[in-house]
Amino acid sequence: MKYSVVIPAAGQGKRMKAGRNKQFLELAGKPLIVHTLRLFENDLWCQKIIVVANKTECQMMWNLAKENGIGKVTSVVQGGSERQQSVKNGIDLLEDEQIVLVHDGARPFISVNVIHRLVEIAEEKGAVTAAVPVKDTIKRVKKGKVVETLNRDELWQIQTPQAFQLSLLQEAHKRAEEAEMVGTDDASLVEWLGHEVAVIEADYQNIKLTTPDDVLLAEAIYKKRELGKS
Repeated sequence: MKYSVVIPAAGQGKRMKAGRNKQFLELAGKPLIVHTLRLFENDLWCQKIIVVANKTECQMMWNLAKENGIGKVTSVVQGGSERQQSVKNGIDLLEDEQIVLVHDGARPFISVNVIHRLVEIAEEKGAVTAAVPVKDTIKRVKKGKVVETLNRDELWQIQTPQAFQLSLLQEAHKRAEEAEMVGTDDASLVEWLGHEVAVIEADYQNIKLTTPDDVLLAEAIYKKRELGKS
């Protein structure tokens, strides 16, 4: 089996408060985006990587890929004003691929086993996302007051990768653009189109680095995994 992956990495990550794109923050001496790219570079099923970057950072992304031996990066395309437009810019470069994954550049810990399960299910059902069940009780709050306690058994925290049959994802983006509909993720666009999206349980370590606290957690996860290899 094979797939291509689009990696949106154009966000400025304001919540990280780093004063620069969080993709270039270092984890174990390497920029965060390099760790993510290596995941797919080392996966034999992955045929092509498309990175979506800020206009001023496209060359930097190319350089990082080259310097770190990431040969599967075939394109670095400029992102849009919103993540949704950035992903569309990426998938518009794909033509013959059957399966495409969309994966956050700031998630460096996804496992190959989960990736392969996503690809297999996407081939069968068309759309699938990685996720984990929520651990905490979730309440709906308005004006500082609880108005509803939600059923935790039905709540999942959605992650990436999300995997799709390419034609389905392209159609969802095209229709959403025409209707000026903005979704919270790519799966939501496919849902809006009326297509079922499957969910598989991934890993709580598949974190997205968003705030400074996430950097500390990422360092701990990285060290744990390195110890596990020794």
